[in-house]
Amino acid sequence: MHILEVENVCKSFGTTRILKNISFSMDKGETLSIIGSSGSGKTTLLRCLNFLEHPDQGRILVNGNAIFDASENRKKTDAEIRKDRLHFGLVFQSFNLFPQYTALQNVMLAMELLARERSDYKADKKRIHQEIEEHAVSLLADMGLSDRMQNYPHQLSGGQCQRVAIARALALEPDILCFDEPTSALDPELTGEVLRVIRSLAEKDTTMIIVTHEMAFARDVADTVIFMDDGAILEQGDPQKVFSNPSEERTRQFLTRFRDQSV
Repeated sequence: MHILEVENVCKSFGTTRILKNISFSMDKGETLSIIGSSGSGKTTLLRCLNFLEHPDQGRILVNGNAIFDASENRKKTDAEIRKDRLHFGLVFQSFNLFPQYTALQNVMLAMELLARERSDYKADKKRIHQEIEEHAVSLLADMGLSDRMQNYPHQLSGGQCQRVAIARALALEPDILCFDEPTSALDPELTGEVLRVIRSLAEKDTTMIIVTHEMAFARDVADTVIFMDDGAILEQGDPQKVFSNPSEERTRQFLTRFRDQSV
């Protein structure tokens, strides 16, 4: 059974079609890289998976269960949407940390909010809070931030902020970790920091979708690469084949232009 199946997902804003019959599947432990020009629909696809945007058509299944099916013609409640979002951890390109909270508090926040819905929360509040804090401390340690846990976002570098954001996305143990151009706001040195963390997650068989313009990284880390153009998947397959010998002329043009711009 695939961990994720996306079937003919479409999304429009007004009369503009942003996603056009997007279909792909992933297995547990797989890393999928999505590449393509700005405006090709990559970020909108991630936002639809996480229900920050709602698709107009199609189906999305996680572990065989449909978390979105346009044919049902039923609007989900906010509680149902929150539950479905737990399948995906999303790392934004601009961190989106809460500036009034420390690194540790940013990682703990979602866990604390969910804990309040537990039937035993009032009786065991102290113990639950301690467990949440220990989990957050462990995640930040994994990110190499043991000495930065009490720092606020403005006291951290961009790379450190992004590593906090990754820890936060991992905190709820999602089925799939999604990255939306996680290094686009970083300089080359900080980009290397974040890519090393993502590479280590891939080595641990974390299931990931990575929207990126880091072509060499996408080629080396991904199990599958998708090339999107004008809201559609134009090509998908083994990274070595897609990058070395793309079957579509539009893919070839994109990769050639990107290499030229990177020189």
